[in-house]
Amino acid sequence: MAKAAQAAGTAKGQCLCGKVAFEIDTPARWAWHDHSAASRQAHGAVYATYVGSWRKRFRITRGKTAITRFEDKTTKTVRSFCAQCGTPLIYERPRSPHMVNIPRALFAGRTGRQPLYHIAIEQLQEWTWTGEPLVPLKGFPGVVWQRSKKKKRVEHEGMF
Repeated sequence: MAKAAQAAGTAKGQCLCGKVAFEIDTPARWAWHDHSAASRQAHGAVYATYVGSWRKRFRITRGKTAITRFEDKTTKTVRSFCAQCGTPLIYERPRSPHMVNIPRALFAGRTGRQPLYHIAIEQLQEWTWTGEPLVPLKGFPGVVWQRSKKKKRVEHEGMF
């Protein structure tokens, strides 16, 4: 019989206000970028990056009573948030009852997994930055921008 994998360490995270704290045993099970409309709206961002952990390797270490939940009756997914600051904390799906998904940005350090997967990529928004070159914005330290593409002038043989 195969021996259960042992944790290599612990990754700790918390909500914005610090009222809720948690930890997972590392390495995390997997990590991905979720481009679905539901995750975009829940996070108020172009996409959400999650770390998946086995439920038995996830622990709330502070503020359990400060967690509120929203269940989507249609999809039967559950999203948990800090009741004080609104930070999205946990995303649960019925097809994976033994897993919890936590926003990657809430962890202070490494989780043992890099987000290599993209979920709902067909829902990628046209305003998503996809790696185009950025340049510093003059007079605004720390701000970069994507220059608009210059329109090439079309040469015509005649005037009309």
